[in-house]
Amino acid sequence: MTKEVLVKISGLQFAPENDNEPIELITSGDYYKRNGKHYIVYEEVMEGVPGTTKSIIKLNDDFLDITKKGATNVHMMFEKNRKNVTYYYTPYGSLLIGIDAKRVEIQESEHNIDVKVDYELEVNYEHMADCSITMNIKSKDAGDFRIQA
Repeated sequence: MTKEVLVKISGLQFAPENDNEPIELITSGDYYKRNGKHYIVYEEVMEGVPGTTKSIIKLNDDFLDITKKGATNVHMMFEKNRKNVTYYYTPYGSLLIGIDAKRVEIQESEHNIDVKVDYELEVNYEHMADCSITMNIKSKDAGDFRIQA
């Protein structure tokens, strides 16, 4: 895997009041591996919010760790069969969120990392939605390094 990567993240919430439209982010980022853990760093811009958010993804065989600093601030841990609670700080206020991961799967090849996470999301100790995240981190050296419309 090279330092320059393409990051694709898709998220879906299964809640009765939602139309279950996926949220998708495609951006470039930097990759490195240290002490057996993969790190992906990229910047995000939120619509209607000034400034950027620096995002750091850390993962290994059995967990996904996402840290965001900037316009929003949060440190989320996704560990299979373990509930983690944290505060999610937004420009509009903070939320106490609980993340109870049911599945954390990471598959790695020479130029590609695929991540699949299924979890239950709580806000202020109340079940909000069943969610899933899929990520694809692709090396710039991979022959198909491009964004398709």
